[in-house]
Amino acid sequence: MARPTHYSPQISRFLVSVLYHQAKHLKIPMTKLTDDLLRQALQGTEGWVTATTLREADITLPPRSELSKAA
Repeated sequence: MARPTHYSPQISRFLVSVLYHQAKHLKIPMTKLTDDLLRQALQGTEGWVTATTLREADITLPPRSELSKAA
């Protein structure tokens, strides 16, 4: 089954540079550093609670109709 498309926000070039240098300093991948930072910052927020609730309910979106694909 194909995965649904997810939004991937742009990160400013400066923050990418900060992440790169900090990850290099810590000797960990940038993706792990970014994931850890976002997890720490967002855990317990309203968005976290909502996403957790939806995940636990295992809600799946209905397939898009052929008409909506053409739009």
